[in-house]
Amino acid sequence: MIEYFTTIPSTHRTLILAVGLVICWALEGAIPLFKFQYNKFKHAGTNLFFTLTTVLINLLFATILLLSAEWTVQNQWGILYLTTLPIWLHGIFAIMIMDMIGAYWVHRLMHIIPIGWKLHRIHHIDTKVDVTTALRAHPAESILRAIFLLFGILVAGAEIWMVMVYQSLSALNAQFEHSNLKLPKWFDKFLEIFIVSPDMHKVHHSRKQFEADSNFANIFSVWDRVFGSYKSVKKTDTIEYGLDEYQNEKDDTIKSLLSNPFRK
Repeated sequence: MIEYFTTIPSTHRTLILAVGLVICWALEGAIPLFKFQYNKFKHAGTNLFFTLTTVLINLLFATILLLSAEWTVQNQWGILYLTTLPIWLHGIFAIMIMDMIGAYWVHRLMHIIPIGWKLHRIHHIDTKVDVTTALRAHPAESILRAIFLLFGILVAGAEIWMVMVYQSLSALNAQFEHSNLKLPKWFDKFLEIFIVSPDMHKVHHSRKQFEADSNFANIFSVWDRVFGSYKSVKKTDTIEYGLDEYQNEKDDTIKSLLSNPFRK
């Protein structure tokens, strides 16, 4: 596995993303939580445009991230090199640190800092949250996330294969947690012990600000519990998605979403 993810081709990374999308799309059709009255393909078209920009930006930053990971190995840089952990345990902790810095904290800060929220709010404008919402991010947000991930790599001392495994898991769980799935409550709660489950993340997309300003984690749910941002609701099937000030369909076009951060 280490050798495979150290040299994983870009086509394989894209294939992982595509397979996750297809599986979650099929599951949404079989066991949906909300029976949305919408054109699913039109909705997907808008979101997949931003997915494509996210993928392209990640590919552009790939060289920088990989060179940084290689540098940490050559210079034994990062907090995990202060330990004598076996390689597999080093990998687990590195992935967790990258998730904490490159996903949880950048996400939480975007909800706190006004300019960050302007970039991030196009993700929350979606009123029909499904698997295609997962990578719906403004290009400027994607760049910001890449910078935070770079910081996470340097802090952890992550090797190339650890970065590739993390990015694959991050994309797959983002698709899963955004999926419009109605899982058995006990199963969703069980998953939530370890990872961000669909019900846990649905709370984050609520129109109620006190709910939206919670559950920032991406892969590991522990970060919300550790940093005091975890919130649970009894019934997720009553949650309303979106933002109060953006409920018009014209607010959800590609052109409008691209220009949204530059408005008040």
